[in-house]
Amino acid sequence: MVATAESKDSVLGRIADQILHNNPSGRRLVAVEGVTATEASSFADDLAQMLRCRDQSVVRRSVGSITETTLRSETVEPFRAGTLEGAGDDTLLLVDGERLLNASVIGIWHYTVWSFTGDQLPHGKADFIVDLSDEAFPRDHYYDLCTLPPTFGERG
Repeated sequence: MVATAESKDSVLGRIADQILHNNPSGRRLVAVEGVTATEASSFADDLAQMLRCRDQSVVRRSVGSITETTLRSETVEPFRAGTLEGAGDDTLLLVDGERLLNASVIGIWHYTVWSFTGDQLPHGKADFIVDLSDEAFPRDHYYDLCTLPPTFGERG
């Protein structure tokens, strides 16, 4: 079911507002995953810029296809410890890549976004699901996630 179609800046603004409403300060972790890595990375770049426009310190990382162990040891743990380059006490880490929303790591993130195009189905655990078929007017989607298995959308 499609909920709305609005400008890209408006959608990005709503996501930024949701992130900041629930996580206004401290070290915050946000993940953007998608059916295609290019679209997810581009959307994450735009979201990072929107958060910066809201006076947030943002560290941006694209991790690609990564294992849970590597994600934790090379990105998450250094960020939490304050040793990741650019990370301060009041910084938001915005990561895009594959397998970021899998059950083994979903609990890492304060907020998650799943992007897709066309008739593809969502990830079952994302906080925000966005259809990027029309880049200028992305649409957020609401699904009856109760009908999806809990691991729907996970990558092996």
